[in-house]
Amino acid sequence: MVQNISVIGSGIMGRGIAYNCAIYGYNVTLHDLDKSALANAQHSIETLALESLEKGYITRVQKNLLFENVHYINNLETAVIHADLVIEAIIEKMDEKIDLFRKLDSICPEKTILATNTSSLSPTEIAAQTARPDQVIAMHFFNPVHKMKLIEIIRGLETSDETVQIIKKVASNIQKESIEVTEFPGFVTSRMNVLIGNEAMNMLMEGVASAEDIDKAVKLGLNHPMGPLELGDLVGLDTRLRTLEYLHKTLGEKYRPSPLLVKYVKAGRLGRKSGHGIYEYNKEVRT
Repeated sequence: MVQNISVIGSGIMGRGIAYNCAIYGYNVTLHDLDKSALANAQHSIETLALESLEKGYITRVQKNLLFENVHYINNLETAVIHADLVIEAIIEKMDEKIDLFRKLDSICPEKTILATNTSSLSPTEIAAQTARPDQVIAMHFFNPVHKMKLIEIIRGLETSDETVQIIKKVASNIQKESIEVTEFPGFVTSRMNVLIGNEAMNMLMEGVASAEDIDKAVKLGLNHPMGPLELGDLVGLDTRLRTLEYLHKTLGEKYRPSPLLVKYVKAGRLGRKSGHGIYEYNKEVRT
């Protein structure tokens, strides 16, 4: 039974996962090596809770649960010492994830399930670096976590049925719908999203239409809640580029990143988190 959840990485996804788990009663530890990032995450989480309470999205009981249940810890070993489930939410780079999972495997209790919030990387490869591959799985959350209803659950080659069922139960408990995906590069959503987003970047580069009109066409003509260029800015253009590079390497030419996307990332135009991507943003949104 999962009661204690440790989230590793206090960026946009990590803080969102911590928030969502805490308001539904889980005891949550949020970890980051960067103390300033951790303080920023705490401010963001508590501000979101107060705003959500004011708007009626959560109850006062849920707000109180969040303030009581989220603990902000800078030391990794302390952060996971009581964890039933660890959810990794660090940068989408395989070498860094592998390094973290090796550490987690050595310091977590034997019972602990280790989950990666990857959008495209192999949980089998990550699990192989541990002595508990049957307890390693991927949980792909979506941004913003408190609004998006889906979790993709991807089992690695050695992931046990018991681990899958426990993770499905956790997803249900935090009011998410889940789908079980057979491991393959990009899973379901990332493969489709990056193709749409990459083609939108190519159309913008070719002068087919303005960014605003491309997004408007997709929202009104295809009934998407966000345009692909808006979504790229929200996810982070650097994250989008890393996913495309991985899928280009593993699945072939149709995933070759748009030259314009590469140029934007080289220029530091990463989207909302940098204050400038396809669109301009106020400095206040930087995280």
